Amino acid sequence: FKQKTAYEIRPRDWSSDVCSSDLDRGEPAAQATLGTWIFNGTNGYTKDEAAALAWFKIAAEQKNASAMNSLGVYAERGLADVPRDNLVALDWYKKAGEAGIQSRHTDLPATASQAQVNDTIAELAADPAVHGILCQFPLPDGLDMEQVLEQIPFEKDVDGLTERSMGRLVRGQTGHVGCTPLGVMRLLERYEVPTVGKRAVVVGRSTLTGLPQVLLLGRKGCDATVTLAHSRTPAADMIEICRAADIIVACAGQARMITAAHVKPGAAVIDVGISRTEAGLVGDVDFDAVKEIAGWVTPMPGGTGPMTIACLMENTLAAARMLGAFPA
Repeated sequence: FKQKTAYEIRPRDWSSDVCSSDLDRGEPAAQATLGTWIFNGTNGYTKDEAAALAWFKIAAEQKNASAMNSLGVYAERGLADVPRDNLVALDWYKKAGEAGIQSRHTDLPATASQAQVNDTIAELAADPAVHGILCQFPLPDGLDMEQVLEQIPFEKDVDGLTERSMGRLVRGQTGHVGCTPLGVMRLLERYEVPTVGKRAVVVGRSTLTGLPQVLLLGRKGCDATVTLAHSRTPAADMIEICRAADIIVACAGQARMITAAHVKPGAAVIDVGISRTEAGLVGDVDFDAVKEIAGWVTPMPGGTGPMTIACLMENTLAAARMLGAFPA
């Protein structure tokens, strides 16, 4: 968060806390794999991006051969098509290697059929050395996301997107929660932002972030009173709703839609959305304007993104424990 003094407090490195500390305690080792499947291969990368990808791969593979738990990452589009998504994937490689997670890399062509994609995921699902599978959406045209998700066992669903994972979240049962909404909760916990009895607004209703975020903020233990707003909420109503909130989570994917007019003094504002503009990558929050009013505010990029990666590592460890690779 950046607090109203404009002093930057960097997020705690949850991946180190959750994964590396378990390594240090000498818990039983498991075979580790991090598999990334990227359409278009390295042909779509810049020289620097391809070099970085190769470096992360080699670094992770040369990590302790009896390294920790495993993670299958499935990125469906090449860096040339969606640079941000795959640059994030490079960060996954780096953090996985630092946490002792071994990686492997395989390319799928942009022309891969639904059957090829399904078969690849099914192989990961059946591989006892792989404890987590994450699919990078959206898929290329012509591929069905639901068919892909159906291949993932809920124990390996480290982004919490399958029907069983979402259902478990709704019912309060043990399961994986999406990395981004979980990262938001970790920030609130880490900086002791009050939630009990507070008003929270989630702007955005995607199954990846918005909807699970509503459930997490409203469930027992967090106990916020949550309002869901979205792109069809009238502008005047949006300002009124947000101005009443103690916590705003912006995840609609609309550049700088949350302005100073939306924020009451002292509120916590968490920016999850990201857009590519002529000025570069920007979030859903007009950071420079909001930081003068908010009690807490995350930058974009550099705020919730690292937390998403850290929570991916956390979920991977949890997945390995669900599958019996480590003591519960």
